[in-house]
Amino acid sequence: MVAEPSPALVELLRQLDRAAGRTETEASFADGHHRWSLYRAAMDTPGALPLLFEAVSLEPDGPLASGVVGDVLGRVPADERDRWVRILDPSVRAFSERRARELGVLESLRQGAVPADSVDDLIDGWSDWLQLRAVQAAADTAVLHVVSRKGRTKRIRQAAVEALRPPK
Repeated sequence: MVAEPSPALVELLRQLDRAAGRTETEASFADGHHRWSLYRAAMDTPGALPLLFEAVSLEPDGPLASGVVGDVLGRVPADERDRWVRILDPSVRAFSERRARELGVLESLRQGAVPADSVDDLIDGWSDWLQLRAVQAAADTAVLHVVSRKGRTKRIRQAAVEALRPPK
């Protein structure tokens, strides 16, 4: 069973609620589903990110905190990702650590900084999530050729083939 939110977290949730333009009742802060909904609204409110960071650092539900951080990582600059990952309890940190690394790979692919021969060596260690997004991010068609051959699923390989087709 997950512990109740601390008084400090409840105060942060009140502030976060106002910053995100919501009107939750304080009683709903005890429910993880309501906190998730509030956290999601805060993610879409750039000015609320500092409060969200503080709230997640106090979140007693590890998987909930991990889910929030996993979503936030794609919304913050690369140099802030490690800070967000470090607020998680080590027992729930692995997913967010991996997602932060994968986002870095996607940025490198967009910049054309990952040559196709490196992709050929690395792709087997990439998650399906990363392989599919690599198709959208790759600036180099040689990378798309690698994904079209070595993508883990038919869907991923087909997406790469489609991306290689000239626009109509």
